[in-house]
Amino acid sequence: MTEKVPKGWKRVKLGDVAVINPSEILKKGTLAKKVPMEALHPFTKKISIYEIKPFNGGVKFRNGDTLVARITPSLENGKTAYVDILEENEIGFGSTEFIVLREKKGLSDSHFLYYFAISPEFRDVAIKSMTGSTGRQRVQTDVVFNYKFLFPPLSEQKAIASVLSSLDDKIDLLQRQNQTLEQMAETLFRKWFIEDAKEDWEEKPLDTIANFLNGLACQKYPPKNNFDKLPVLKIKELKNGFSENSDWATSDVPSEYIVVNGDVIFSWSGSLIVKIWDGEKCVLNQHLFKVTSEKYPKWFYYFWIKYYLQQFITIAESKATTMGHIKRDDLSKALVLVPPDEELLKMDKEISPFIEKIIAINNQIRTLAKLRDTLLPKLMSGEVRVKL
Repeated sequence: MTEKVPKGWKRVKLGDVAVINPSEILKKGTLAKKVPMEALHPFTKKISIYEIKPFNGGVKFRNGDTLVARITPSLENGKTAYVDILEENEIGFGSTEFIVLREKKGLSDSHFLYYFAISPEFRDVAIKSMTGSTGRQRVQTDVVFNYKFLFPPLSEQKAIASVLSSLDDKIDLLQRQNQTLEQMAETLFRKWFIEDAKEDWEEKPLDTIANFLNGLACQKYPPKNNFDKLPVLKIKELKNGFSENSDWATSDVPSEYIVVNGDVIFSWSGSLIVKIWDGEKCVLNQHLFKVTSEKYPKWFYYFWIKYYLQQFITIAESKATTMGHIKRDDLSKALVLVPPDEELLKMDKEISPFIEKIIAINNQIRTLAKLRDTLLPKLMSGEVRVKL
């Protein structure tokens, strides 16, 4: 069967239309912006953080380059980002486990190359080509260089990238809005309960103001078919979201173990994190608490857990095991201040709207991300064309 090629498109090798791991000069010891692997978030275009470090090796890059994680599980998790944190002519550096893609002037567009790098077709080939020992598998540069794909003219590349970038820009704006909302809510909480706390408020153990439900051993609840199943929420998904490597469980589990957008999830083992869940419907795995309360508002127990989080992390790190953890007894020892009902009700009227807005925005973000992820392969293959 003859391949249908959109008008003006041609089949090319990636190495012919992009510079792979471009050569740059950065002297050893030169202070420069370093992007560690942890700075990249799954399927997130922008780089959230960087460090100023003396250059001691690693890949080098400029603004407009795309960083693609080449090692497992970072590649499977979708760690790919577009560099825009540098000044003009500034050179940054990062992990040796990045592959750098750079546009060829007049031939390829930098933003298009980023979206190409997160496209399912390219990712699938890259993941399947990984070699090396278990847990340290890497994509080989020659596989990336020789990868063949349908390549649109420069004008259409720019148009495709513009459509997808507009969605990512909106997502980024909403994420920053949520960060601001949470900071505002937490500022009120700390003012009331830490700075201006009243001496006559009752002290209660943390585990008495909320129910801490530990998750299931989800391997005991495998999917019965391909329809009645849900992804399993483990610690890595709490940190990075779902990926091709995420496990599945049957949806036929007790309803209290189902997690939905807006639930408070607290990982008590390994990496200790507390988060208002912003992902899809899923099943709670062991080592995670789903935190709920019939009496107290969500913000109240969420911010108290957050307040004690560093203390819990210190306790977990002191455990002489490979996977540090806390016990329920540690929750009992963490004392929280509880104001009278009428005062708590007044506080709730001020803070709950922030939390409700955060949850609503998370729904918007997920809708936009789903639209982007649906459009991306169709635009990249020419199935959907952009008006020029």
